[in-house]
Amino acid sequence: MAITKESFGMTKNGEAATLYTMENANGMKVAVTDFGANIVKILVPDRNQEFADVALGYASVEGYEKNSPGYGSLIGRHANRIGGAKFVINGKEYELEKNDNGNNLHSGSKSFNKYMYEAELAEGEESDSIEFSRTSPDMEQGFPGNLNLSVKYTLTDDNELILEYYAVSDQDTIINLTNHSYFNLAGHNSGDILDHTVTIYADLFTPTSDDLIPTGEIAEVEGTPMDFREPKKIGRDIEADYYPLKQGGGYDHNYCLNKEDDEIALAAELSDEKSGRYMLVYTDLPGIQFYTGNFIDGTEIGKDGMCYQKRGGVCFETQYFPNSCNRPNFPSCVFKAGEEYCTATIYKFGCR
Repeated sequence: MAITKESFGMTKNGEAATLYTMENANGMKVAVTDFGANIVKILVPDRNQEFADVALGYASVEGYEKNSPGYGSLIGRHANRIGGAKFVINGKEYELEKNDNGNNLHSGSKSFNKYMYEAELAEGEESDSIEFSRTSPDMEQGFPGNLNLSVKYTLTDDNELILEYYAVSDQDTIINLTNHSYFNLAGHNSGDILDHTVTIYADLFTPTSDDLIPTGEIAEVEGTPMDFREPKKIGRDIEADYYPLKQGGGYDHNYCLNKEDDEIALAAELSDEKSGRYMLVYTDLPGIQFYTGNFIDGTEIGKDGMCYQKRGGVCFETQYFPNSCNRPNFPSCVFKAGEEYCTATIYKFGCR
């Protein structure tokens, strides 16, 4: 296997960004950049061995400096929403940027997808890896503690893209990292994903208030449009007269996965009947945000001159539940000083 690198442009601060591309024995390619540790391209074959890029994104670093949808993004220090943009640790209240209806979304307007990272490359016979790392200083984005963090992207000959997250802080803090890639298995420039079929291995989800903050309730998916325990096309129920779907403008909900604590298990499946491509999602985290690109506004030009439209891609963001730092009944994302945060997510691609 091999890793190639090329210029990805200059940031507005004069930093030179690099694009690193891994290719496996099957011809699958994954390209990532040291600006924001963003996933830029994922090229996989269809049933006729025709390759397509199935990840929405931009052609150069300039697009990723804006990137309001979060294409391909490493999100942190806390992914998803925190109610009231505040939380308490050890009796001290911390206030965050209110960038989403009075709440905090993805840690603020500058999430971890907009910082430069150090890159370390490792080439092997059956896999290649690129590890991005940096230190998030105490009170960056409003969070306590100097946080040493890294994300390692590994491409295997089994067409697996493995994401391994590591972080440790010198103070008690909250940590909830994810990747915000938007997938379209027909190709990033092929239109909406409503005909894609999804399975989510979850009996429960977390309903929200109108500002999309979980209420604390954990509800059954059975008998509702939220039920993806059996394969179902995204478009079948997305416009149903069901209040949670109206709140999010479609699917934008956390699912509570049917799995034991800390085990890596199959969480979701995505497939495209026309191309034959499918993707399996594995994680050791307790939740997954299923998001159908409801807020893509059609104003930004992506790769190949594509102007992405509403529901042009779908996200599977593995995570601790949104606002878990303020909900004692949710699995906790609070980590003590010196306690290691280590999680993994796998996107495995194939065709049938």
